[in-house]
Amino acid sequence: MNELIKAGSVLIVDDAPVNIRMLASALKDTYRVRVANSGLKALTIASSQDPPDIILLDVKMPEIDGYEVCRRLKQNPETMQIPIIFVTARGTSQDEAFGLNLGAVDYISKPFSIPVVKARVRAHLQLKRHRDKLESLAMIDGLTGIANRRSFDHTIEREWRRAQRTDTPLSLIMIDIDEFKRYNDNYGHGAGDECLRLIAHTIESAMRRSGDFVGRYGGEEFVVLLPECDLEGALEMAETIRLKIKDLNIPHAFSKVAGHITVSLGCKSMKNESGTPSTELIHKADQGLYQAKKQGRDRVVASDM
Repeated sequence: MNELIKAGSVLIVDDAPVNIRMLASALKDTYRVRVANSGLKALTIASSQDPPDIILLDVKMPEIDGYEVCRRLKQNPETMQIPIIFVTARGTSQDEAFGLNLGAVDYISKPFSIPVVKARVRAHLQLKRHRDKLESLAMIDGLTGIANRRSFDHTIEREWRRAQRTDTPLSLIMIDIDEFKRYNDNYGHGAGDECLRLIAHTIESAMRRSGDFVGRYGGEEFVVLLPECDLEGALEMAETIRLKIKDLNIPHAFSKVAGHITVSLGCKSMKNESGTPSTELIHKADQGLYQAKKQGRDRVVASDM
């Protein structure tokens, strides 16, 4: 099963059972195969928590055709990167050009050749893996090895939309290392870099769920994003992080707060009311962080805004 997951998952979309059976039979030994007999079912699977790595899509289907499915997938930020291969009886050059212009990566005419289908799927999955690796590297903070600001910006937008769909709260914790400039100035930037790495890994080690997000927001600031988590849960997590960092006992003789490294944390939990931007959640968590600093640092404060 692990090998199949590594090879990738394929969604076959066709309203003809015989085509589904043929394609599934050809691919199931190499890939994890799922099927849909309508465009609407395909859209549901593609936007689920476990989206396919590639989609084989028929054009002529009831309800909505394959072209419309492709158009909707490419308009959705959460599904726009999934490669789509049209497998259809509509094989004129005009049909092919139309499908490719919609965003499909390939076009296979029926009756299809199984070896050709397998070769095309393999090639496009290899391209996707290379692209995903490059995008992943672009989302990593070079110093700490955790997610960077760009990754956070993408993630909070995605989770904010999901929070609206599921009517669940999204919590954000903003973390700032107290008196970090004094630490850098007196212990040197090498020690400062090592401090940032250690704190990043400590925050990451506190996470309990695979969907929880940790990132470096910039400088000595970090963020934790907790989907489907209320304020009580966020405050508990923030306090856990504060104590874990305190227990590191990183000496800081030049801090006005304590003789070791400490952090201040601001929390906010919100539901996505229609039309509210994700920046509102960031702003309110930042206000909590500001209050934590104002009240003496080395503490957790929930924004009361």
